[in-house]
Amino acid sequence: MDNVIDLTELKTMLGLADDTRDTLLNLIIKTTVQALRFKLALSSAETFPSDLSYIALEVCVKRFNRLKNEGMASYTQEGESITFNSNDFDDFQADIDAWKERNGKNAQTLGRGCFFDPYKRR
Repeated sequence: MDNVIDLTELKTMLGLADDTRDTLLNLIIKTTVQALRFKLALSSAETFPSDLSYIALEVCVKRFNRLKNEGMASYTQEGESITFNSNDFDDFQADIDAWKERNGKNAQTLGRGCFFDPYKRR
């Protein structure tokens, strides 16, 4: 698997000093990178683009901060309201699309079709 995100950097962003959650953080990193690889249409043989590692890091932070609130669209308690995106990558979709455009990873058509009129006279 790609070594896209440094665990120490993620822990720094989350304000975690000990290693009690390292297993969980490594799982979040793994699944986030897998999801982003899929969104970028990268094959398993292709190297992860380092210029997009910031997306993976930011999404890991979002996923960690949302733990125990998975599945909720919004949360309200004593006047505090929190709303979650349905897709953690939504904020970065323009960057993902731009990278795919520059790197020839856009969705392509399956070909083109031709229709013939069997009743047409020459």
